[in-house]
Amino acid sequence: MLLPDSVLAAIIAGTATLSASFVQLRSALLREASARGPTAASRRRNRLQLILFCAVVGGAGLAGFALSQWLTNGERAAQAVMQRELQARVAEISRTASELELTRGSERAEIESGVLRRLGADGVIVMATVPACGPTLPPSASAAGAGTASPAASPAASPAAASAACIEAQASPVTLCATIPGNATVTEVALFSRPTDSDALWSASRFLPGVESGQARFAAEYSESAAEAGVRHVCQSFVHWSDHARVVRMVVHYSLQL
Repeated sequence: MLLPDSVLAAIIAGTATLSASFVQLRSALLREASARGPTAASRRRNRLQLILFCAVVGGAGLAGFALSQWLTNGERAAQAVMQRELQARVAEISRTASELELTRGSERAEIESGVLRRLGADGVIVMATVPACGPTLPPSASAAGAGTASPAASPAASPAAASAACIEAQASPVTLCATIPGNATVTEVALFSRPTDSDALWSASRFLPGVESGQARFAAEYSESAAEAGVRHVCQSFVHWSDHARVVRMVVHYSLQL
């Protein structure tokens, strides 16, 4: 059992005081006994004084020990109360931190969900510039252009070159893909196209899927990929066979499933 420093100092001081008193009393008794001589009455008196002194010393020791135990128990009780309060504070702080973390997580998820919903309502925009479709000249026209034709043959070569314009079968399709959340449902895919040198509004340049307009056409149906890593891809093909470059635009609207 560990005693506090204050109690230990008090015990040491009391022991030293009692020891000094005992030594002084013993010396006085010895001097008195040597002066009077060893008589029966003096011996009884000395024995009685010794018994009283031992009783006083024993009582003081017991009282000091009881006092130290009382003080120690009080300090232990105070430490136990402080420890319980500290543990309660730590548990409360941990609970508050957990609740705060959950609140932050839910608020973050709610904010992200709100942003994704607004983005789905506004639409995910994908744009691309498609170069002009180059004509493929027939072999006869190429040979005529490579040789030294006479001026009379030049008018005959012009209709051949004009008739060799790019056709739909020769055009290379371009695929536009938009990324949406994996749990989203596509509500609309809006398609637009206009020449690169045109300043027309996009609302006036809308295309219908599968319908040809201005030597250009979007695919009749869009495709969706399987959800992977929380996202999906919505893709639409476009092809044009005109001799002018075009800008194509796809806007994908979606809604989130709760």
